[in-house]
Amino acid sequence: MSQVHFISFDGVRRSIQTALGENLMRAATDNGVPGIDGDCGGQCACATCHVFVSAPWAERLPEMQAKEHDILEFTNERRESSRLACQIIMTPELDGIEVHMPEGQH
Repeated sequence: MSQVHFISFDGVRRSIQTALGENLMRAATDNGVPGIDGDCGGQCACATCHVFVSAPWAERLPEMQAKEHDILEFTNERRESSRLACQIIMTPELDGIEVHMPEGQH
């Protein structure tokens, strides 16, 4: 099991345990983390699992694929650190990752 820390736009921190190989969107929705909707079920077809991933965690993620980049173009709060939680798969290197959530998922 690995630990993930979801931090809401207003600073509320929710820490959960998830299995290696699980994506962060599924980990959040399975554990009732508010602010991660995952409307498409993790198919990289919406942006309702938008998160911000800063250093040092961002450097440990695989490069963003074109589809994820295109989907993020539709978000209201896109930043350089924006990623889709459904595209972040838990690995041992990500144990303890912190992700921040935008005010809303659109």
